[in-house]
Amino acid sequence: MTQEQLLEMVEEMGLPCAYDHFAEGQSPEPPFLVFLYPESRNFAADGVAYFKKNRLHIELYTEYKSVELEERMETVLDLHGIFYTKSEVWIESERLFEVLYGMEV
Repeated sequence: MTQEQLLEMVEEMGLPCAYDHFAEGQSPEPPFLVFLYPESRNFAADGVAYFKKNRLHIELYTEYKSVELEERMETVLDLHGIFYTKSEVWIESERLFEVLYGMEV
């Protein structure tokens, strides 16, 4: 998946988004998305990265549990044929839910 394809896919989710984080003072009101590539999972052959895969995280932040928003995100991922894992956590200090979608691209 190219950077352009990723941006188009994230825009289809219809929420404000940024790579890794929003600049200080620029964070929108929830809900919003953050996406990042926290690691790569390359396959090596003959001492070189023969097949490159990046781990992609798309994080959904909401003030309240929103099954509707999660379904919207999952529909977009499904339409793009992306297999993902999903986890959720309450961030007490931010008073936000984070739903993390992890995938390899």
